Amino acid sequence: MNTHTQPSTALITGANSGIGLAAATELARRGWHVFAAARSPERGQAAVSQIQKDSGSIAVELLEMDLASFASVRRAAGELLERTERLDVLVNNAGLTLDQRQLTADGNETMMQTNHLSPALFTSLLLPKLLESDDARVVNVSSRVYERVDAMPLDDLNFEHYWGGIRPYCATKLANILFTNELHRRTHEQGLAAFSVHPGVVATNFVQNFPTPLRMVLRIARPLLRSPEQGAAPVVELVADQARRADAGAYFDRHTLTEPMPHATDRQAAERLWEATNEITGAEWPGT
Repeated sequence: MNTHTQPSTALITGANSGIGLAAATELARRGWHVFAAARSPERGQAAVSQIQKDSGSIAVELLEMDLASFASVRRAAGELLERTERLDVLVNNAGLTLDQRQLTADGNETMMQTNHLSPALFTSLLLPKLLESDDARVVNVSSRVYERVDAMPLDDLNFEHYWGGIRPYCATKLANILFTNELHRRTHEQGLAAFSVHPGVVATNFVQNFPTPLRMVLRIARPLLRSPEQGAAPVVELVADQARRADAGAYFDRHTLTEPMPHATDRQAAERLWEATNEITGAEWPGT
């Protein structure tokens, strides 16, 4: 358990814009030490400066990491562990949408690697440090769009035959929930509180790579969408609200504890996804 006097420390991926930026700003404002993970050093440093200015806190640092590269994820985790004695919370927030199938240098479909495989690997690498905290949490940002698929395509995680519309993206959001469920099952007795959350439909640039018809609809609806700050609010609640520890393992639709659809609570699917993820990423989970 942590006996340090340092402030609570959180790492947020995708913290250079949107929900991640807003969540990082709010936590910094509350006195947290925040590591903001971003792929671009230029945009990441600009975001850190903005967070420091808007929060009034200088305890905000950039961590460069490209989720499309397992080597980058491993390097970033090692660097983080050298730079901090304390880590209480990991927020896996970064996500990607693509309208054309692409592969990473690791040979995986890019959305699957960015949205699920690399966050799982990153979590495994940071888990020992997280478990030193007396309030260790992992918050995985998912989406209600998981409801648009019927099951996890466990035999086609590279989407070779599964491609079409926003279906692959929806599958990665289902993976977030299944991963959270299995992470909770394997680590809650060690003291980790894991959550998945749909933050709401937020007015960010995230949808720019959605298929054209959906992108047009979302642009028209933009005035009705939630602000990044509103989207960040349920994430911050799961990070910082002491009462929420009692709900470890749960899925939240914004601030509401919600029972996911059956295909998102399928334990066999969660176990198979966990095993496949570890095989693809090389992730190891000592003690789980």
